[in-house]
Amino acid sequence: MTKSVEAILFDMGGTLRTRVADEELHHQSVAQFMDLLGVKGSPAAFFQQLSERARAYKRWSEETLIEAPEEEIWTRWMLPQWPADVIEPLAVHLNQLWRSARGVRIARPDTREVIIELNRRGYRLGLISNTTSRYDSPHMLEKLGVSDCFKTVVLSATFGRRKPDSSIFLEATRNLGVHPDRSAYVGDRLDRDVAGARQAGFAMTIIIQEPEDTPLEPTDASLTPDHVIHHLTELLMIFPPLHPTPQQSRDRTVDML
Repeated sequence: MTKSVEAILFDMGGTLRTRVADEELHHQSVAQFMDLLGVKGSPAAFFQQLSERARAYKRWSEETLIEAPEEEIWTRWMLPQWPADVIEPLAVHLNQLWRSARGVRIARPDTREVIIELNRRGYRLGLISNTTSRYDSPHMLEKLGVSDCFKTVVLSATFGRRKPDSSIFLEATRNLGVHPDRSAYVGDRLDRDVAGARQAGFAMTIIIQEPEDTPLEPTDASLTPDHVIHHLTELLMIFPPLHPTPQQSRDRTVDML
């Protein structure tokens, strides 16, 4: 049952794609980063320093639910000892190198086919993602060839608020022209994705987990998702065509007999 769902909105990291450690890419990215700034010394120590600052920014961001733009992150949080007028023009590039140093982001193998099929079935699709990069997610959608399937992309990096703040969910549904109670959200975090979607009044929440992960046991019953899936293709069993063809309608009737 879809509870009259007309729109399906997705998280990006951990949902449509995963991150995999890549030691060679890590070393290359840190080296490029240091060369760009003319930094000398130990790459490991430099990366450790930036990691500590990134954790401090993340703590602040999660406490305030504010997402700063890349320029502010890198001038205020990551490289405050550098002149802001030097770092600000490099912020987007520095952020990409930093993200690359932390692993390669790979789309789930069934992402493209599921997105295309849900779009074909008549659902309005959108993306709501907590991210420090305003380019990363759109680039991934373009790389997959599914950009046209998404009618809205709302990123914390550009919106300024982050999940679980309900405002980022409501912004996406406004952009789609769909009421929250006709919307579903697919993510991988109870505390961000289920909590935020529920606060925004979404009709349905779905969590994706790796098959080998320990089953979720929410400490708060309100954070229990409507569905837990292990592969995106399972969404095709949850969301039938909105406007089935005559043949599909006949097939469904036969299945019910």
